[in-house]
Amino acid sequence: MPHGSQPRHLFGYASLAILLLADVAQAADWPQFLGPARNGISAESDLILQWPADGPKVLWRVEGGAGMSGVAILNGRAITLIQTDGDQIVLVLDATTGKTLQAVPVAPEFDNPMGAGPRATPALAGDRAYVYTGEGILAAVDVKDGKVVWSHDVVSELGGKPAEYGMACSPLLLGDNVIVTAGASRGTVAAFDAATGKPAWQAVAGNGRDTAGYSSPALLNVGDEQQLVAFEGKAAIGLAPATGKLLWRYPYVTDYDCNIATPISVDGKVFISSGENHGSTLLDIVKTGDSYKATVAWESQGPKSVLRTEWQTALLHDGHLYGFDNVGSAGPVTHLTCVEAATGKRKWQELRFGKGNLILADGKLFATTMQGELVVIKASPEKYEELGRQTLLRSTRQAPALANGMLYLRDDREIVCVNVKAGN
Repeated sequence: MPHGSQPRHLFGYASLAILLLADVAQAADWPQFLGPARNGISAESDLILQWPADGPKVLWRVEGGAGMSGVAILNGRAITLIQTDGDQIVLVLDATTGKTLQAVPVAPEFDNPMGAGPRATPALAGDRAYVYTGEGILAAVDVKDGKVVWSHDVVSELGGKPAEYGMACSPLLLGDNVIVTAGASRGTVAAFDAATGKPAWQAVAGNGRDTAGYSSPALLNVGDEQQLVAFEGKAAIGLAPATGKLLWRYPYVTDYDCNIATPISVDGKVFISSGENHGSTLLDIVKTGDSYKATVAWESQGPKSVLRTEWQTALLHDGHLYGFDNVGSAGPVTHLTCVEAATGKRKWQELRFGKGNLILADGKLFATTMQGELVVIKASPEKYEELGRQTLLRSTRQAPALANGMLYLRDDREIVCVNVKAGN
């Protein structure tokens, strides 16, 4: 397994953490998939207290394009990946007005039986956007100048092929590197120097036979240290953030390798969940000397599982998990569910809520549904309490993005910005 220079990466990782903290202090941005900490949670407050008579105010609505990429927001720009006119395009908008600032082609169009266009959400830093296309091309784009700085056909270069439903991993910026899941024989997970695109390291799991799945890696608190955790097609794995060294592997086999949700940290443990009638597991990663072992703290599997997340990542708030429980093998019935994180005990279910996605801020769940609705719900383990709902889009799978009191939504046709500040 090739490794990058450890001291340089460790210094870069610490520096990035300081810069990210400074950015959060200056502005409430949403610079990557699932927000600042990649857990679907924003620290913003003073958001909508009660549902306006006519619903939240739509600030702007602009034409977008095909794809399942979410919106990322940084430095006054709202950026997503769309497919239109035969290309996969990095679309850069003014976050306040929706005005198009740049439209940068990064790959030819990607068509798939599960939907056309790119799936992954950009990762932003400074004037750069790091994007991963449907077939697995990783590109760094200067969003100020509208130019591709570097590009790698990651999946092909590492001896793999695109996942059955397209490459869906959203890039993760960590230290000097940008990291993606490749699911290839020479790299289950791969890191590239963010500045130059030069390969940094490749981590191989499952003897090179592990597939990509559709999840995005995250930096998590695991025990008393930080690890890079990836939920790839056949297992959850823990990696050393600076070098990609494989620390542990926990097999998690689902139909069609459909591990999609991003792992999250629960009091130093790792929570993973899958649909396809699978279930949820809370892993305790035990370290003995230099060795690690993943053991089960609790699990709930099969048709009677308390939570079977399909493509949505569950959210942790005040010791409870909020998520979408999908019934059957990717069937149409989905319940919105609250589960006690430490024990796996179900607290409540809103039956047949429907498929959707959600984020959390200011003690509220902001959910979108496949019917194109925005639904705001109080995040409480006591009961399901809906504050309001409004249809704003066509069918959508993307989770909302929240920045500076504005909620950004998109479907296969439009991108919409909604004011969710209190009193507006």
